[in-house]
Amino acid sequence: MAQILGLLLLSFFITAVLLVPLIDFLYKLRLKSTDENKRVDTMNKLTPITAKLLAHKNKRPIGAGALVVAVTAVLSLWSYGLLGIQASVAELFILLFTMLSFALLGLYDDVRKNFNKEKTGFFGLRWRHKLLIQCLLGLFIGAFFWFILRYDFVNIHWFGMLDVGILFIPLTAFVVVAFANAYNITDGLDGLSTGTLLICLIAFVVLSSQLLHPSLALFIAIWIGSILAFLYFNIYPARVELGDTGALAFGATLAVVGLLTGKILALAVIGGVFILEAGSSLVQMLSKHYTGKKFFAVAPLHLWFRNRGWEEPKVVMRAWLVAALFAIFGLWLGVIK
Repeated sequence: MAQILGLLLLSFFITAVLLVPLIDFLYKLRLKSTDENKRVDTMNKLTPITAKLLAHKNKRPIGAGALVVAVTAVLSLWSYGLLGIQASVAELFILLFTMLSFALLGLYDDVRKNFNKEKTGFFGLRWRHKLLIQCLLGLFIGAFFWFILRYDFVNIHWFGMLDVGILFIPLTAFVVVAFANAYNITDGLDGLSTGTLLICLIAFVVLSSQLLHPSLALFIAIWIGSILAFLYFNIYPARVELGDTGALAFGATLAVVGLLTGKILALAVIGGVFILEAGSSLVQMLSKHYTGKKFFAVAPLHLWFRNRGWEEPKVVMRAWLVAALFAIFGLWLGVIK
């Protein structure tokens, strides 16, 4: 426990020291959020309500999530080698592969959105292409779980261990891609996604400790320390944003953390806020596609509350409270016999 807490503090300190000059650099580089007035949905239609609610974010730099990814990856490799913890090299590989591969996909998208807007529109990469790449990465991760880590079961409380065989590969791909996009959808208000993620990771560091999984707990603790430093600059009013670089990496890696614990039901509950946000967007998209009408005035849920007159900090703080309740319930599901 002393090692875990020490590395958490070290990660926080390193990230905090590097963030200030990085933010200044991003402002000079003018790597900023895309103009919300040009935002379109997946049917290539303008979203004026969303643009109005998020107009104040147009001048903020994006891309600070890359620093959190870098600090977490480097410090994890350094600590595993230095402290001599009985860590699974394969587990460390899949954690870092997931975080870095989805971060690179997000970084590519962020850069194209900023420097090739006339060719790519709001989304940078076309959403179909981005989803295809995510699915391929997800299938690789699933294959790694099945062939290398020998995961072929789903542990669901009240039902026990369910052997799913090779179906674990597409199941893993679905979970990873779903959480990557759910996190990206949730990352719309200051501190909303990172604060919710922090609550989820605290639950998982407790769960991994209970399951005697010290290597996973160490990785999560390093990640928590870096996120804590970032959150200081991301809460309302935020000075910097994650961008797709951090959002896709964080969501996908959270899914892998949950899968490594073997508690897929606990993952779904602990990440309940992300699922609700993504679910509301999915309902909205299907409604517009099949009925030609909106189910919500605006989606996802955090924008729906904003549109009803809730102030941004109020939405975020109450989402954190809901996330805390989900985390406690999911942790209970993960530890009860």
